[in-house]
Amino acid sequence: MTTKLEPIEDLAQLPASEVKKRGWRGVMRTLIEAGPVLVTNHNEPEAVIIQAKEYVHLRQVMREAESRTESELDTLRRRFDQRLAALQAPDAGDRLRSAMRGPAKLGGKVKAGASY
Repeated sequence: MTTKLEPIEDLAQLPASEVKKRGWRGVMRTLIEAGPVLVTNHNEPEAVIIQAKEYVHLRQVMREAESRTESELDTLRRRFDQRLAALQAPDAGDRLRSAMRGPAKLGGKVKAGASY
């Protein structure tokens, strides 16, 4: 199952009054025929009805995205901690003073980031 979320205005729409008239079977028929259904009340979006298997799939996609995000954040934290650890070295103060004493020798290049 692919996850493609249509813009809400492109979904099949059913006013709440029509949902009451059609009943659950009518709503499910529309859901099967047209896909996700936007329920409106006085022309304002109120709810989107999707099939249970679609909901389960969306939850799985969200969990995977959250997991990737956490993994990426963990990698960034480790890299930051490694760079920060250099400030804890016994000679960190001496190295900083030495770097700040003289003029920067850039040789026409800008130094930044991990190479600095």
